[in-house]
Amino acid sequence: MESIKKIRNKILGCICFLSIQFLGTAQVSKNIPANFYTNPILHADYSDPDAIRVGDYYYMIASSFNHVPGLPILASTNLVDWQLIGHALNTQTPTAHFEKVQHGGGVWAPSIRFHNNEFYIYYPDPDFGIYLTKSKNISGPWSTPELVAEGKGLIDPCPLWDDNGKVYLVHAFAGSRAGIKSLLAIKELNATGTKAIRKSELVYDGHGIDPTIEGPKFYKRGDWYYIFAPAGGVSTGWQTVLRSKKVYGPYERKVVMDQGSSKTNGPHQGAWVSTPLGEDWFIHFQDKDAYGRIVHLQPMHWNANWPVIGLDTDGDGKGEPVAMFKRPNILNRQPALPTLDTSLEWQWQANPQSNWTYHLGKEKRFYAIPKTDTTLNYWTTPSLYLQKIPAENFTTIAEITFNAEQVGERAGFMVFGMDYAAIVLEKTISGLQVKYLECKQADKNKPEQVQTISNYTSKHIFLKLAVNEGAICTFSFSADGVNYSAPTKQFVAKPGKWVGAKMGIFCAAEKSTNDAGYLIVNSFTTKK
Repeated sequence: MESIKKIRNKILGCICFLSIQFLGTAQVSKNIPANFYTNPILHADYSDPDAIRVGDYYYMIASSFNHVPGLPILASTNLVDWQLIGHALNTQTPTAHFEKVQHGGGVWAPSIRFHNNEFYIYYPDPDFGIYLTKSKNISGPWSTPELVAEGKGLIDPCPLWDDNGKVYLVHAFAGSRAGIKSLLAIKELNATGTKAIRKSELVYDGHGIDPTIEGPKFYKRGDWYYIFAPAGGVSTGWQTVLRSKKVYGPYERKVVMDQGSSKTNGPHQGAWVSTPLGEDWFIHFQDKDAYGRIVHLQPMHWNANWPVIGLDTDGDGKGEPVAMFKRPNILNRQPALPTLDTSLEWQWQANPQSNWTYHLGKEKRFYAIPKTDTTLNYWTTPSLYLQKIPAENFTTIAEITFNAEQVGERAGFMVFGMDYAAIVLEKTISGLQVKYLECKQADKNKPEQVQTISNYTSKHIFLKLAVNEGAICTFSFSADGVNYSAPTKQFVAKPGKWVGAKMGIFCAAEKSTNDAGYLIVNSFTTKK
């Protein structure tokens, strides 16, 4: 069976290669052969994905860092097409800590499992420890997170329920908090998986051969325990797999996928998923700078009790990522996914406060919130309302109404990262004005550069963002949604802390007042 799968993958790989050569790389996404897919399957920042299958559905979760709601949950019926269906964290804990923006903190690489008819999500906060939240239903409600293992620098947990009833948790270490990295360890948990009952025991030292090994996923296949873990760095590394017939090792080591001659750098951490018909697949991410950590799907097969991920064209047991491949063979029945809810795409920079927004029927008001610190820009502003950049090339139009009250209030559309840019409607002494803002090195508290574009008399305006390959952004505005101004100068988007650039809206004031103005978003439409 293993040799048949290996031959199948080689044949399909040749078909993929020839198809790409025939079509030309620029045309692959537009002229995909029937029943094939192209990578990435998600050109959006879903960092550190983990995935499982439950019945006919596949579920994926990802890191969310400081953004709220956190722990995004995506669903699919075919492993290729994914839809965001909810979040497992409505508020980050500790609550008071996350009322301030904690760039790079919060939810790091999580794992999801289905055990005893219940979903378990283990996630790390590198400053506090490893948490668990559970639910009987993928759509929630999710339990209040409980601390399974306290400790700075404990990251990337993944559980394993063994055949003998014992529960284990593999994890890595964040050097920035723990003072050490490139190590993997295993803890034993209690029978319910809610508390660590033994100290961590180191099972692998990656220094030298597997530097910065992290993101471990724990599996058992037959008599073998497997730890899938990327090493070598987010944008430059490879996929290592460890195996042993004992939980605590010793573990053998093998590289099962690297970039090779492909264009997929990394490739970084992910998850092994099997289909009902017995196919094996691997979901992982690729770091793409301002676009974030985008998601790929790789074929996987087994060779002498070692996994091989991607295409192994030379038969050395190590694969490389595919640009295009035959879709997973899925059973004919296709269960329906929930109705698409685009409101799920929005996130705050920190735990939201009650005075930021107000629902008045279908209308949602965003109030002009003043900065509460002495920063020169919006880097630490928690009330930015943002979402992931959804594609390499796209156009988004935000139709807004701005009911300004005080001089200095702004409402606008921004692209946000360590550098950011925005087009805004601002109330000045002389009336409303359209302005373009640009801030380089916002994370280092550098000031904004502000350009006044035009005086403006209406409260109602259309703000357009166009993003082209290379994350090159331009803004423009319109009074009627048809005739737009000349685009602003080009702005090259930059990533945030461990995340890609984000886009969205904000309403802000220069100083506190007894009566703030507000923004209404009439529509927010993206075309890819």
